[in-house]
Amino acid sequence: MAPENKEILERINAYAEQALADIDPQKTRISFQLEALKPVMQEIAEEKGMSVEDVFILYMDLASEASVEAQKQLEATLDEEESANFSKIANRLS
Repeated sequence: MAPENKEILERINAYAEQALADIDPQKTRISFQLEALKPVMQEIAEEKGMSVEDVFILYMDLASEASVEAQKQLEATLDEEESANFSKIANRLS
């Protein structure tokens, strides 16, 4: 992820933590959540010379990319732990 995009993602996520702190995302309509994020997206859009819609699309793409990367890291960590545990078991048997 490009540094500029990472900064955008982190900025929107930080804003979301504050703006959406008191809601349950599973029980709150997406339209309400998006409306709560609109101020930061509008600010970024003005700074970057983009439309709010383009910032929203970029945010969704970046959030998906970050989610995939986090999943890969989790799987790699679990694979490493599994391999380490298998080695320990094999060493005990020999």
